[in-house]
Amino acid sequence: MAEPGEEEAVSAEASGFSDLSDSEFLDLEDMQEASTSPSEPGPSSELPGKDGKLISLPKWKRGLDVSSPMERFCLKYLYVTDLSAQNWCEQQMTYGKELPGFLTPEKSAVLDTGASIHLARELEVHDLVTIPVTTKEDAWAIKFLNILSMIPTLQSEGRVREFPVFGEVEGLLLVGVIDELHYTAKGELELAELKTRRRPVLPLDAQKKKDCFQVSLYKYIFDAMVQGKVTPESLIHHTKLHPEKPLGPSVLRHARQGGFSVKSMGDLMELVFLSLTLSDLPIIDSLKIEYIHQETATVLGTEIVAFEEKEVRSKVQHYMAYWMGHREPQGVDVEEAWKCRTCSYADICEWRKGSGLPNSVLEPQAKKAK
Repeated sequence: MAEPGEEEAVSAEASGFSDLSDSEFLDLEDMQEASTSPSEPGPSSELPGKDGKLISLPKWKRGLDVSSPMERFCLKYLYVTDLSAQNWCEQQMTYGKELPGFLTPEKSAVLDTGASIHLARELEVHDLVTIPVTTKEDAWAIKFLNILSMIPTLQSEGRVREFPVFGEVEGLLLVGVIDELHYTAKGELELAELKTRRRPVLPLDAQKKKDCFQVSLYKYIFDAMVQGKVTPESLIHHTKLHPEKPLGPSVLRHARQGGFSVKSMGDLMELVFLSLTLSDLPIIDSLKIEYIHQETATVLGTEIVAFEEKEVRSKVQHYMAYWMGHREPQGVDVEEAWKCRTCSYADICEWRKGSGLPNSVLEPQAKKAK
């Protein structure tokens, strides 16, 4: 039996880490096409209170418990894409957590198309199997079994897709899913990230910067996994997994079919951590981002990413300070105020209101006449 309230949370995780990297972030050009025109009302700056009366956002926020964002949003861990969203605009990311449901049907369609392309590529290398789960242990067991099956596949066939990664970073657990790992002709392990575009043009530098940070984080976590720096104790501490808990019948059946003799979550965790450190998997040598057009599947360009560990660590420390409640969220700098033009939360953004910028700089751009 699942613990009260647990089964609902499990369903979102069951097939993987549900990292947004597996679909897409909306880029600026996509958002301009999908955004409402300036004549249409934006998101309301008022929200319904407990008595049904509208209250202003600042009053609503003051009603929240004084706690860290991790506690306030009831999070056990963060996704890599949470941090890359901070790299774009931390204030926007925060509003996305506080006020979900602002995504328009047009933007949802863009995300769905990107996710479909990712799924099609995944199916090129392996089949997907649906396994019923009812506990968080079962859900994590599926992730572990995926890792166990992918390690020998990568070593023998030279390519895997949708590889789960996890690790403690600056005191918090960070998880994600790498699009693709493969060996190059030189024998180097390369990470390849796929990004789809609604328009047949490459993204702006700000979008590329966010994407580069995202893949750098994947390398940062993966390298720690294969170097034995990620421990079962840390994972148990953050996820509250119960190592002694028996795995469900569907998961056990799947494990046996894969050739793994395990009974509990603890058995499986021990096997995964041994496999990661004893399989001779190297650290990732190179990072690549491929941009393709959604409609035509045309490759628009490739970005080779230089991994700068010191810079990545500095950014992670800054972003994690927000999640731990050590500072308030920050919006974009003045030179990047153009991002506000396509933000769903522009009308209620406290950072924008306190920026001192004229509205003409921040208002959404009218669509160009064709």
